[in-house]
Formats: sequence, C-alpha cells, structure tokens
Amino acid sequence: MLELSILGFLAEQPLHGYELKERIRALSGHVRPVSDGALYPAINRLVAAGKLDQRTEDGVSAAPRRVLSLTATGRAALTERLRRPKDVEISDGVRFNTLLAFLRHLPDPREQAAVLRRRLDFLETPSSFFYEGEVPVRAEDSGDLFRAGMLRVARATGEAERGWLREALAELEG
Repeated sequence: MLELSILGFLAEQPLHGYELKERIRALSGHVRPVSDGALYPAINRLVAAGKLDQRTEDGVSAAPRRVLSLTATGRAALTERLRRPKDVEISDGVRFNTLLAFLRHLPDPREQAAVLRRRLDFLETPSSFFYEGEVPVRAEDSGDLFRAGMLRVARATGEAERGWLREALAELEG
C-alpha cells in the first residue's frame, strides 16, 4: 500500500519527501504509520524503476530537499494498480480506503465500477469475527457484551458502506 500511496499522491502534484510522508500519515493514520525506514527505500526503488523523477531544490530554512514527481511509467503503474487491485486490497478495509483515495486516477468509469463491484461482492458474503464451527456468530447470539459491540459496529459500518457502494455503482454504471 505504501507504493500505491506514493504513486497516488504524486499523481496529484510533485512533493518533497516530508510532504509525501505527512500525506501518507494523514491517510493511514495511526493504523499503519509510515517510517522513514520504509518510505525512503520505497521511493528509491520507484526512482530506480523509472516510476519517479527527483530533483533537488533549496530548502526554505534547511538543507536542500528532494522533490519527487511521477513519470509516465509511474502513471502507467498507478493505473495498473488501480485497475487490478490484489484481493487483500479489496478485503482489508484500510487497504481498500487507500485504493479508494486514488481510484479517481483510473480514467474509465467502467473500470472504477469493477473495483467497487469487487468490494461490494466481498461485503455481501456473510462473515463474522467469530464462528461456531463454520457458522458466523451474529451480535445477538454472541453472549458477550464486548463481542456483541464489535459485531454491531461492524454490521452498521458494513451496511453504510454497502449503501454507498450501491449508490456509487448506480452513478458510474448509470
């Protein structure tokens, strides 16, 4: 998801490393913080792969800073990532939100709809955090105040997301 975030934010405008890190932090928050030890090697890999350009400019009150921008190869890589997300990017809520943050960079509404359809199909499959055998446990049947709370919140969140997905699909496919 780090690579997707880098490519996605740089598709919007060139940024220096610190600005990029702050935007990624704001998107992923405390759930999946990004460290310099992860960010800068990822940037270096993307530069080496020809997906990013970098130039040095004078810092305002500090040392020179590296400004990053997306290349045509990087834009093509972003488009491909958005067009064909991995299963985990559909099933994991945080990863899906990262994908959703940049889905507007996928130019074809039919392809955008296909990504949303995959998420909706995933959310419509009965599931739970807890199972009795192979049967998902419902909040009302959990017998545990705290697990019931988890399940109720997940159900409400899922209903809201499914509703939004249906609306977005109607708009994209309409």
